[in-house]
Amino acid sequence: MLSRLVLRCALSCTLLCATGAGVAEPRSGCQHLRVAFYEDGALFYHAAGGGWTGIDKDVVDELVRRLGCTIEPSVDSRVRIWAGLGSGSIDMSVSAIPLPEREKIGRFVPYMTGRNFVLLHKELSGRLHSMDNFLAHPQYKIAVVKSYKHGHSYEVWLAKLREQGRVFETADHLAMMRLFKLGRVDAVMATPTTWYPLVKQEQLAGTYSVMDWAPRENMVSGLVLSRRNVDAATVARFSQAIRAMREDGTLRRIFERHTDAERAGQMLNF
Repeated sequence: MLSRLVLRCALSCTLLCATGAGVAEPRSGCQHLRVAFYEDGALFYHAAGGGWTGIDKDVVDELVRRLGCTIEPSVDSRVRIWAGLGSGSIDMSVSAIPLPEREKIGRFVPYMTGRNFVLLHKELSGRLHSMDNFLAHPQYKIAVVKSYKHGHSYEVWLAKLREQGRVFETADHLAMMRLFKLGRVDAVMATPTTWYPLVKQEQLAGTYSVMDWAPRENMVSGLVLSRRNVDAATVARFSQAIRAMREDGTLRRIFERHTDAERAGQMLNF
């Protein structure tokens, strides 16, 4: 009887230890963070001389310098990045918009704000002057980047357009702007940090009009750090560093480096 009890206790201990060993605790500190970037206009793009540059890269580089982190950078699509954050194969990403479903897998540290605009072919701006007006003309189509969020009003509008088969989903902003340039779509959804460099790249200057159809829907974005891999104390250190970068003017200088002074001031309103 005693031997059976000892055997049961030993087996229970083995199972508990095995279960505990299989659950990884979020690590403290920022040593060897796997940081995923994604190509997006002025946020992250190829520099003229080769290599990557952009607002997101400069923000991460400054955080690395201030906090003494080491990072393993990668570049991927936004869809795969969110999957990696959820599975734990990625520790951190950039310019992410907090949403309830995303809060379950990551903690957010904001560093900029902005909003989406609709870019129309210039000859259409006189007849298309609102979301409802666009919706009322079934011949017109719009392109967006797959998995991107655009604010409540735009998402409701896009859902109605999707029901009518009038939304093209593209893998990235470059593909979206090419559809626009070729006339496959009549409009695209973009932020200023997206269209500034792409308009130059696609030689679209003077061919489009910017429509501000949701002027009150600013969206805050920033770092997202995996809940599975990064503890709350480390997230707090990132938040403190971002606050210091805002107060000492570093964030403004980074924004101005890749956009302009007016846009940089607007991006600081988070």
